[in-house]
Amino acid sequence: MLIEAARSCLLMVDMQERLLPAIHEFERVIEQCSLLLRVAEKLDLPLIVTEQYPKGLGPTVPELESKNATVFEKLSFSGLRDEKIRSRFKTLEDSGFKQVIVCGVEAHVCVLQTALDLKQAAFEVFVVADACSSRSAQSAELAWPRLRHHGVQVVNTEMVVFELAGKAGTPEFKALSALIK
Repeated sequence: MLIEAARSCLLMVDMQERLLPAIHEFERVIEQCSLLLRVAEKLDLPLIVTEQYPKGLGPTVPELESKNATVFEKLSFSGLRDEKIRSRFKTLEDSGFKQVIVCGVEAHVCVLQTALDLKQAAFEVFVVADACSSRSAQSAELAWPRLRHHGVQVVNTEMVVFELAGKAGTPEFKALSALIK
């Protein structure tokens, strides 16, 4: 199955000021999440941002703030275990958004648990591996086979961009391809 712009939303998980410095290759993760954020904004995709215990871990890093985002604080590791977040996804689902593109940290905890719960709720879930990480590379690497085993698609940023574009020669393709050069 391919990612379709008309059916997709972007979920950015816990990209927070006090957490990111401890994350393996956090600069790469910020860069890839930023690219996905700009793509979502250009295509007017719904954007959901979670923040794990922001009182302790701080807000989302400034580079990833968006006026288009709906930001949710959470304590549960899986975002879908929070009633407000679950309600937002139900509203999106009712509006035809059945595909969720997931990026953020930590891959083996909040990203994994949220993605598995989304899959269980019958969403088509795409976790963007190069836009995710954990405190250790080994922990992140353990997440990918487990996600695949449960039917979650593990993709990279360019796969997302080109699938959302769909074809060359359109204004959308021109705008999106300019972002990855």
